[in-house]
Parts: sequence; structure tokens; C-alpha cells
Amino acid sequence: MPIPCDVAVLGGGTGGYIAAIRAAQLGKKVVIIEKDKLGGTCLHRGCIPSKALLKSAEIYAEIQDSESYGIETTGATLVFPKVQARKEAIVEQLHKGVQYLMKKNKIEVVHAKGRVIGPSIFSPQSGAVALEFEDGEMDTVVPTNLIIATGSRPRILPGLEPDGRYIMSSDEALRMDELPASIIIVGGGVIGLEWASMLNDFGVSVTVVESADHVLPAEDEDVAKEMQRLLGKRGVRFLTGAKLLVDSYRAEEQSVYVDVQLAGDKLETLTAEKMLVSIGRQANVENIGLENTDIKVERGFIAVNQHLQTGEGHIYAIGDCIGGLQLAHAASHEGILAVNHLAGESVHLVEAHRIPRCVYTRPEAASIGFTEKEARARGHEIKMGKFPFQAIGKSVIHGSRDGFVKVIADAKTNDILGVHMIGTHVTELIAEASLAQMLDATPWEVGQTIHPHPSLSEIMGEAMLAVDGKAIGM
Repeated sequence: MPIPCDVAVLGGGTGGYIAAIRAAQLGKKVVIIEKDKLGGTCLHRGCIPSKALLKSAEIYAEIQDSESYGIETTGATLVFPKVQARKEAIVEQLHKGVQYLMKKNKIEVVHAKGRVIGPSIFSPQSGAVALEFEDGEMDTVVPTNLIIATGSRPRILPGLEPDGRYIMSSDEALRMDELPASIIIVGGGVIGLEWASMLNDFGVSVTVVESADHVLPAEDEDVAKEMQRLLGKRGVRFLTGAKLLVDSYRAEEQSVYVDVQLAGDKLETLTAEKMLVSIGRQANVENIGLENTDIKVERGFIAVNQHLQTGEGHIYAIGDCIGGLQLAHAASHEGILAVNHLAGESVHLVEAHRIPRCVYTRPEAASIGFTEKEARARGHEIKMGKFPFQAIGKSVIHGSRDGFVKVIADAKTNDILGVHMIGTHVTELIAEASLAQMLDATPWEVGQTIHPHPSLSEIMGEAMLAVDGKAIGM
């Protein structure tokens, strides 16, 4: 029996279920179609489980360094199955929370494969969704508006496909039963570095291979170089500007081998117990019926306008499947924006560079706005301020003196163009910079804000004052 509704959401990940909740708040009848578990990649195969593992790694590293805090410990043992059990418990708790939100907001959840269909006996316009249940039964959801939120999956490097034994993507890595003694990580982006930091803290020998000149190629160069230096100081080996010779890959005697071409055409054979391929994510746009519509796919992503509408105005797309910043909080914002637009509510458009970006390594990195290189390329005459964490009392108390906050401003308008951080808990501190940009605050205004002492947040005020050479603490 066809299921009519005001809004159907194809995909129950973070962007999808947030969009569904917003639509329900506006009085819409909402149906979510999800073939797996609600929460999608972020909850089950991404943000949450990886951050749970990173926290365990951080605690283990702190225990190893506890003597510097005046606490002597002996016999501290890493029991990786218990680390994994904690991760699974966190995921399950949050999964139950999402299920509760669906019930609270009276959102109908349909667990089935969904495929968009064209005009039919069910609807004169495309956008109905054919359902295929596990038992082979079929049905159809017929919405007034459809939101596609099918997410993404790890991008595969041909010749190095995950095999569940030697080669892993982040999906397989999250399911490891035991830690390898050594690993080669292909890709020095956000995901690759988070795994490098985590596994290094767990005692794994880590080598990162990155084709760009430095890690985190999308971030400000000062932050990227400092991150590489600090992780290198901990023992992570980096091969940058390196070309992985995929055809040389082989696995034998419980190890993997692969050749890397370095600067000056120097060749080196790398060996490790495992390999993690982390070269980005690919949109899930296949086998969902897009060919039955006027929706366009460009460079592997669903094309949308500023209001997230596809080639068919009543069909929207959000999150990783449209490209851009493939971040859970970006998908959530897009979901709300799409629903507000289809419901005729006021819409607050946010440019991509105003969305915070975070790296949950040890130390963390976070940023918003343009990098120094981007700001100059856009023709801005810039002024900058930089302030180190070693001059912040709370950072010294935490036992972490590394890192800094860098602020980039327009020399003529005094607009904040970018804020870039590396150091302890900067993924929390970046929210103040995000608010400052939204309110169009100047560095002086943020610098005049009273920050509590001692607190890590003091560095925000100092870095903003440093833009005009007025920092107090150095």
C-alpha cells in the first residue's frame, strides 16, 4: 500500500535524520527510508566510533606520561578488545538516542532499500521512492518533497582494494580485533592523520605516505607543518611528495610490501603488517534511481543550487552525496536549510568557508575561513596575529604547550578572514571563531571579550589582539 507523506528522506544518516526532525517540527508528515541503521556513517562507521577510539588512545598516552604530573603508575595495560567494547557501547547508546528522537517527533522509519522513480500511477511527478524490503516485499513512498541524503563511502584505490586482512579502509579498521605491530597509511588528510595519531598512541609503528608536499593539504600551511612536526616528534614517519607504486604491492608472510617513489626518483620499499588506504570519500549516488529523474551528477556528486535543490525543484540533496565539505555538521545544517526552504521558512545561507573544520588528532587542529594562501589568492591585503599555547597558563597546566592560534584579517575592512588552530581542545575553541564570523565581529571586538582565567579560551582573545600587535601575554 503506497505511503503518502509531505517529506521523504532517503538516507537516515546525520543530515537525513536532522532534516526529518526539522520537517516534523514544522508539522510535516515525514518518512525516513534507511536500509541499515539510523545514524549512518557518522554514528556507525565514522565520527563517533573513531573519536571513541581516539579518546582511549589519548588516555593511554597520558598514563604513559603520568609521572610528569607527579603520578607514578606501573602495570598499565592496553586491552584492545575492551577499547572496542567501549566504542560499541557508545555507538549503541547514541543509536538508541536517535531512535528515541524519531519516536518523539512521530517520524515513520522504513528499513528498506530505496530507489527514486519517475512519474507513475502513484504520482504525476518523479520523486516517489520504490521500497525493497529484506524479505523481498515491495512498496512505495509518495512524498510531496524528497530529500536525498545517501552519504558516502571510503574511496577505493584501484589495485589496493580492502581485503579484510592486509588492506583496510576506515570501515575495516574500525572493526579490528587486535592491533597490528606496524601499519602503512596511504593518505595524509584528516582521516589518515587521525588514524596515525591514534595508532601511534596505541604503540603501533606508523608510516604515512602523502602525495602532496605536506599533510593536511586543505588546511593552512603553518598548521599542517606544525602537525607533521609534532606527530613526527612522537615517532610517526612521514613520506610526503611521494608516489605510491601500486603495481608493486604484494602480501606475503603476514606482511604487506609496496614501493614508494620519493624526491629525486629515489625508490624505497615499505613493509608493515597492515595497510590503511585513506584517500577521501566517494558519494553514494549509484543504484538509487537518479536516472529516472532530471537530477544531474557532476564529478561524482549530485548537483544542487544554493537552496540544495536538484534539477527537479521538489527534490533536494544534502550531505556527503553533494560533495563540498563532507562533514556531519555541514550535512546537518544543509538538512535544516533544505527543509526550511521547501516549507517556505526563512533561510540563512552559509558559505562553505564559514563552516568549521576539525582534526581530532593529538594535538587537535581546527579552522574556519580562508587559509593565508587562499586569502592572498583572493586579492585580500591581509594582517595576521599568532599566539602560542605555551603562553597560556591553562595549557601549561594541561601539560600541553605545543601549538598556536593564527588569525587572518583584512587589513582594509578589518573582517576576520580565517582562524586556524593547533593545540589542546581546539575543536571546542573553534566555535567562538565561528560565532565571530557569523556576527561579523572584528578581531578587536573578540579581543575585548572577557575570557575567564585560567582557561584555554584566553588564547582566542590574545590571538585576535595580536592581529594589531596588541597581545598582552607576549
